[in-house]
Amino acid sequence: MLDIGLIHRTEYELEDGRSNPVAIAEAPGRIHLLGAPTPNSKDEDILNVQNEEETGFFLSAAIDRYIHVAVSHRKDNSFRFYAADLKERKRSTLANLKFRREDRWSNYLKPAIHLFVELGYLIKGLNFSFCGNIPQNIALASSTAIETAAAAALRSLFRVQISDIDLAHRLKDAHLAIFGTSTHFADYLVCLMAKKDHFLVIDSTNSDVRLIKSPFQRFRLLLVDSRVPRMGTDGEINSRRHDITRGLRLLSEKKEGASFKDYASSDLIEVLGDFPEQIRRRCMHIVEEISRVYDAVDALERSDLASFAKIIYHSHESLRDLYEISCPEIDWLVKRAQEIEGAAGARMTGLGFGGCTYTIIRKELVEEYKKRLDDYERIFGFHPVIFEVKLAAKARVVPARKGAYA
Repeated sequence: MLDIGLIHRTEYELEDGRSNPVAIAEAPGRIHLLGAPTPNSKDEDILNVQNEEETGFFLSAAIDRYIHVAVSHRKDNSFRFYAADLKERKRSTLANLKFRREDRWSNYLKPAIHLFVELGYLIKGLNFSFCGNIPQNIALASSTAIETAAAAALRSLFRVQISDIDLAHRLKDAHLAIFGTSTHFADYLVCLMAKKDHFLVIDSTNSDVRLIKSPFQRFRLLLVDSRVPRMGTDGEINSRRHDITRGLRLLSEKKEGASFKDYASSDLIEVLGDFPEQIRRRCMHIVEEISRVYDAVDALERSDLASFAKIIYHSHESLRDLYEISCPEIDWLVKRAQEIEGAAGARMTGLGFGGCTYTIIRKELVEEYKKRLDDYERIFGFHPVIFEVKLAAKARVVPARKGAYA
């Protein structure tokens, strides 16, 4: 058991003493069960597309894997960062508060500092310590959790009255200021608006968040890390973003100000009938995915788990066939769940071309599903890693002795 409060005090006691107030906050990881990011801009310039803020319509959830951040004041004007898991230290100053490649993980603590500087707080020196158990490199938003936990801890340390939704907007802006690139606003909304045992329906275009009670009390949520290396896939991902941006521009030529939410899939078939086939397929995926979010919400509210499962499987098929970001390993993992009567859906999640799947399955069938994965390593040469998670609550301040995890 790791106690972040104790680590923080031990790390900095020689400089500041044990009486120095420490604020500790935790923020959860997240998964997007359905939905796809879409561009705001219709600019086809790929460089602009990469830096353009994306919005989207998602069915999401926070998971019970966390980042914990502890923060306290210093007597000097430096920022000291300590990663307890890595046993690494970094430092910076207000004058050098910008992205630096060599600062690696500590870059994600900087947006929180920038945020409170922009709010007008006189910030001199600060100590930060953090640790976490969110699995890395499978798109569970661990970096967003670092930023959010740091901001929540500073909000507590400075006793700032700022709402969660306002904090989410300011964190998005602070991330852009530090990194020079946008990030998914929906991830901040999950981190700061989630509720235990609930799904979130998020429209990040207008910051609308709706909570839906999970009907899966007798089910388990499994995340399976395929362990497929994702090197060299950035070009493919950017290509799809470019296709979507071009499709949005072409739609706007037919209907000024159009967005993907304005079209039912049947309308899109007619409208995009003369467009390049690749762009048509990408746009079909986006529009149908928006419809699937609506349909999944309806199924959840009616506790129609069979319909929900079909929607999830259809979403994965669309990611495979229309958006084309799946891979044989991921498809194999999803197929094994689909073979089990009692599974309520399985799908890839994240950027694609490897990464992670999620499976919702009755608790008595968990071992059967795991057993079906025994052949995965023999077939593909990678050993899958399985995490069982629960739907968690939003970021919060925690007492020093309760900021621990196993």
